[in-house]
Amino acid sequence: MNRQLENLADKPPFRPMKMVLVVLLIVLGISGAAQWYSTNITLPRYCNDPVQTLEHVRRLLTEREPAGDGERKPYIIAARLTFLIPRVSNEELEEYLGRLKQHIDTQCR
Repeated sequence: MNRQLENLADKPPFRPMKMVLVVLLIVLGISGAAQWYSTNITLPRYCNDPVQTLEHVRRLLTEREPAGDGERKPYIIAARLTFLIPRVSNEELEEYLGRLKQHIDTQCR
């Protein structure tokens, strides 16, 4: 029993702040990397045809099956855009599409 107490006394004290700092830095790193990726890689993809992309977003938000039997890839891309730039609660569809267009125009300069 005394030997166990001696072993405990030899160990350095537990310092949770170091662990919290490491986890915080990891989370901030992941967040920064995701922000960089969305700004530099994902959003520029919408510059090719922003009008068509906005139409896909409109159909995605208003129709039950926007792709029907057609190709689904453009709607998946539009869904990613709605994830990157989410709709604010109680925001009208036209306001949201205008905000998306403005954001795309800003990114595509």
